[in-house]
Amino acid sequence: MLERLKRKFMVIVMTLVGTVLASVLGLMYYSSFTTQANLVKESLNRGLEGSLSPLPVIGSEGARVGGMLTVVVEVSEKGVVLQTSESPAYISGPVLARVIDDALTQGVTSERIGDLHVVWKSAVTDQGNIRIAIVDTTIADRALTSLLLNAIVVMAASLSILFAVASFLSNWAISPIARAWEQQRRFVADASHELKTPLSVILANSQILARDDRIPEDDARWVESTVDEAQHMKNLVNDLLELAKAEEGTDGLGSALSSEEVDFSNLVESAALEFDPVAFERGCSIETSIEPGLKVKGDPEWLERLAKILIDNACKYARTQSVVRVRLRRSSRHVQLSVNNQGAPIAREDLPHIFDRFYRSERARSRTNGDEGGFGLGLAIAKGVAEACGGGIAAESDEASGTTFTVTF
Repeated sequence: MLERLKRKFMVIVMTLVGTVLASVLGLMYYSSFTTQANLVKESLNRGLEGSLSPLPVIGSEGARVGGMLTVVVEVSEKGVVLQTSESPAYISGPVLARVIDDALTQGVTSERIGDLHVVWKSAVTDQGNIRIAIVDTTIADRALTSLLLNAIVVMAASLSILFAVASFLSNWAISPIARAWEQQRRFVADASHELKTPLSVILANSQILARDDRIPEDDARWVESTVDEAQHMKNLVNDLLELAKAEEGTDGLGSALSSEEVDFSNLVESAALEFDPVAFERGCSIETSIEPGLKVKGDPEWLERLAKILIDNACKYARTQSVVRVRLRRSSRHVQLSVNNQGAPIAREDLPHIFDRFYRSERARSRTNGDEGGFGLGLAIAKGVAEACGGGIAAESDEASGTTFTVTF
């Protein structure tokens, strides 16, 4: 849980700061691009409106029309060059020929030729000739490209630094939560350990009293009720201890579960066979489809507990004469265990909470098969085991497909 919280914190920080940084760099690039575009436009307009001679004086405003090297030519309708501006810029014959050809044949009055770094614009003179202003954008294009590359480098370097800072801040931010979580877990484990002994004594004494023939029959029912409640509490304490152990390691604080390669196929098949009589008693059957030889890394005892929790849960809530389907298969690089049953679907508003401790949906409170209710800890234990073994668990439920729990390793 704490690792997910840490990752979420880092993602939020990096997204917010990264968005601001990208916006600033993007605005800088857009501003430069707009400025260059306006300079090109100004150069083209002044080239078309100005005179082709005399040659501008170096250092004067007209030395670079609009601030960029510009050449203006005047051609006839047949493409014959009639006059060329006296400009400090020079244009090669092939480039000029291509510009004139485009101006006469393309039916456009302006164009950017990216591979030549040239922009041109044409207008018809009073004499019926075509005047073409040609601007060299090589320097501007290089400047924009350099600015873009610099922005990318700055963005990458900033995100790298930000990642390190966000990682440090996330550890600092969640440290109080980590301490509180660890204290809560220790309290549950310690309290459960302390309750085990008195509950065992109460249960043992009550069972002795229940077998005593001297207790009147009318009073024996109170002893039996005490035995039932003591057993109920003992089961709850055991579940709390299992949950505390299963959740240890899911928060990055170290795990009490061992980690070894387990033949998950054999383990799931054994668990399903063990629950065949249970399913029969509850009026349903178990159908398995298990790929052989699938292995996962984890604690074999707890992985078996995980499989049994899901199969037991499916049998409890399955309709009479229905089938509980247990599937184990390889999906891409993952191993997936899915347990499906046909029964009353879990309400949509309950689905996000079914793995919470002590949470029981309306379906769990009102069974139709007469089974005794649990504590709402089984699925929480299953989730803790799955995450401690490096996997995840999810649930889907609807009227048509039934309820399916899927564990992915």
